[in-house]
Amino acid sequence: MLQGRTSRTVGLSLSSLILVRWIAMTGQMTALLVVEYALGFDVRMPECLIAVGALAGSNLALMATRRRRLTAMRATFLMAFDILQLASLIGLTGGLQNPFALLILAPVTVAATILSRQAAAGLTVLAIAAATFVSFYHLPLPWDGGELPALYRLGIWTALTMSIAFIAAYVWTASEDTRRLGAALSESAAALAREREVSALGTLAAAAAHELGSPLATIAVVANDLMKSVPKDDPIHEDIELLKQQSDRCRDILVGLSRQPGSASDDPFETLPLSDLVDLATDKHVPDAIDLEIEIAEDCDGPEPMVRRTAEFLHGLGNFASNAGQFAKTKVTIRLHWDAREVVVSVRDDGPGFTPAMIQVLGEPYMSTRSGKDGHMGLGVFIASTLLERIGAETGFRNRGGAEILIRWPREQIDENFQHSADEDDR
Repeated sequence: MLQGRTSRTVGLSLSSLILVRWIAMTGQMTALLVVEYALGFDVRMPECLIAVGALAGSNLALMATRRRRLTAMRATFLMAFDILQLASLIGLTGGLQNPFALLILAPVTVAATILSRQAAAGLTVLAIAAATFVSFYHLPLPWDGGELPALYRLGIWTALTMSIAFIAAYVWTASEDTRRLGAALSESAAALAREREVSALGTLAAAAAHELGSPLATIAVVANDLMKSVPKDDPIHEDIELLKQQSDRCRDILVGLSRQPGSASDDPFETLPLSDLVDLATDKHVPDAIDLEIEIAEDCDGPEPMVRRTAEFLHGLGNFASNAGQFAKTKVTIRLHWDAREVVVSVRDDGPGFTPAMIQVLGEPYMSTRSGKDGHMGLGVFIASTLLERIGAETGFRNRGGAEILIRWPREQIDENFQHSADEDDR
């Protein structure tokens, strides 16, 4: 497990890190030369050049390595080296009195962006320890103003260490949210890809059933004629009868394939009545022990909407129905309502409902009362919401005699999609 964590790559390429370190080395060298020769202050140049040379040497070693992948462990060691190198240079030029002491925030910020919580926390502690060390042990600041007051130096140390801790925590939290969201979106894309693969497989089965139907019918006709013309006591009669039985079996298999829900046409503009599409999407997603009811509201206005049959609709609504079935006591009710303004599908169970804390974060990735239990990752509601949002839906959550999920589409969008599908069919 530890090896898996430390060997994973981070979100920063080795070439980018090398470039940034060259820029840092150039900036350090420029500052030393300006202070020494342009401003005329006495800098411990030999010792400072050794510190800068250490950074240049480590960068040359990185460039010479054959391993181009930047692993988490490798990045951690490089960030630690950069913190110590910068601290040594600050210690040689006045300690925390040096205005450039703020640069110690840079490697900590980068570490918090790309590394794990443990690695970022370790480097934060190292940076605070380095800042504390150079606040006590440092060479005089190369200027004519003398030492700053002790209270002021304490204030600088306090501000710097608090900034290191706060910025590291803030940046890591924001970056972790981004990483989690990216991982969740990848899971959503993978789920959609799997749904499309299943749909494509069903389409292939339907095409095979259609194409094989005619030759199989011919085989059945020929087998029937042979059975009539060959006497029953003939040795080949049993073979002909077996041929007829197997052709009938193949016919039954092909009929079954052509009737499977997933074997419908994969035309992206295929449309179905809303109630039929909801029935197709929720079929087999609710456990057998739970009753599934699909109701149409009595106050619906206008004809029943025709809705495009997409993988997003099937997988998204099916995921919500599956989730409701797992929490329901006896029944899951799917209620349909439409009017001139909108189309609404509600999925309600008679279970315990959403907790007040959970209802505030539903739809976010990795949020579930069962997250981490029995393989649950807390991505089901997020994936379903994301897929339905891709086809223009808005989702909402509330408690109403159990948990209820509301899925809304503007009626105008539903009708436009249907008209677009009809135009495509005419072509």
